[in-house]
Amino acid sequence: MDTEKYSAGPCPIARALIRMGDAWSMLILRDAGYGATRFDQFRTSLGIAPNILTRRLTALVEHGLMEKRRYCQQPPRDEYLLTPSGRDLLPVLLALGAWGRRHCGAGPTSHAVDAETGAPIEPVVVDRTTGRLVQDIPQRIVIPA
Repeated sequence: MDTEKYSAGPCPIARALIRMGDAWSMLILRDAGYGATRFDQFRTSLGIAPNILTRRLTALVEHGLMEKRRYCQQPPRDEYLLTPSGRDLLPVLLALGAWGRRHCGAGPTSHAVDAETGAPIEPVVVDRTTGRLVQDIPQRIVIPA
């Protein structure tokens, strides 16, 4: 993929995908949204190789989706926290999960629940201006002049 072309192009989906990275990065962001902050938490949850996790965390920090914060000086240990940009991505991941349950859900699947009520969260994407479900709005792409 020509990342330079897509990261500077007019399509916000392409720009976002360049920043989010690959599936590992999105799963790291998912786990961070559920409260994971430490390297070992991500590694244990995902079963990811340490070198791959290090690269993905570094990229997420460089792209402004997470911040690295030192929590122990001896030995040096860092935690990784979602930035406002990273937190803004969580509803997108929840919507992706809902799509996955509907279309890729053969067998048991996990789901997000409201921490206060325990009720399952059923995310939808709504146009802020009209309140209509985005999937019900006829769409076309407009490229700026």
